[in-house]
Amino acid sequence: MKTGNKRTIIIVALVVAGILGFVLYRWRSGGFDWQTFGATFTGVSWPWLLASLPFILSTYIGRALRWRIMVDAIRPNSNFWNILNATLIGFTAIVFFGRAGELVRPYLIATKEHVSVSSQIAAWLLERILDLMMVLLLFGAALAQISKSGVSPSPNLKVILQIGGTVIGVAGITCLLVLLLFRYFTDTMRQRLIDSLTFLPSALHKRLETFLTAFLDGMRSTKSNSYVLQLIAYSFLEWALIVICYACLLKAFPVTAGFSITDILIFMGFISFGSAIQIPGVGGGTQVASIFMFTEFFQLSLEAATGMALVLWAVTFVSVVPFGMALALREGLNWRKLSHISEDAQ
Repeated sequence: MKTGNKRTIIIVALVVAGILGFVLYRWRSGGFDWQTFGATFTGVSWPWLLASLPFILSTYIGRALRWRIMVDAIRPNSNFWNILNATLIGFTAIVFFGRAGELVRPYLIATKEHVSVSSQIAAWLLERILDLMMVLLLFGAALAQISKSGVSPSPNLKVILQIGGTVIGVAGITCLLVLLLFRYFTDTMRQRLIDSLTFLPSALHKRLETFLTAFLDGMRSTKSNSYVLQLIAYSFLEWALIVICYACLLKAFPVTAGFSITDILIFMGFISFGSAIQIPGVGGGTQVASIFMFTEFFQLSLEAATGMALVLWAVTFVSVVPFGMALALREGLNWRKLSHISEDAQ
């Protein structure tokens, strides 16, 4: 195993251990009432819960439409259904294999659309930048308005969060500006960024330069001036669907039915960062971040927070699995082949 992979595994293991330690501490110090936990599910408003599913499933269509724009930049008239199938299978792979499954989607799209894997890895990186930009904008705007939310931190912490929200919002706007600069001043931005990384070891610097060149070539390869604007528009559409999905989910539970839009955005911002940690088959970061937010910021009981976190994870992450598995089986892909695709892509 490579040193870099070992280091990543160690860091993830330490983070997961810390998360589990926090949950166990709360369970042992305050106890856990299974009857209250069960009551969380009996009080669910099923119409609101079911209403969330079309919105979260629509986000995969939005992702496929956004990715198609990036594929069209290097191969015009790409097949939308190929990209949508790969998107559904790819997100199913994330549920099964954790973050290692992230590369299944660009690998499948590259294979189906007969483009290079490196170009689709670059597209994946651009997608991550767009999503990060949206999270920063939404999260920053929400934190800046934290005084209007149901969050109950101390006065000093509230001021810190408001200031942090402003900083995060500015960072999101900065991401947007950098993205536009990359599109319209590609060569200049490439050279300045490469020059700024000269402090890195030569081997790593060379790898980053190669990757950055592939990424910027994708940004420059289209003659359409609306390329980046289309990507941004689809990103806003996708995250609007995600916000509506979470609004429906939180409306389904009596204890969170009164959440304002600010509360929802603050909650989403924290769990978006928590979702970076995914344990194959069980998730991890999303559930724990949800429990932490519900108990520490919104003062809900541990039992209610745990039950809601499980439902939120099932809807927002696991709901794609039946569709992804059906498509994978239709294409002759099974668990072993998906695992091999993930390893080959890496």
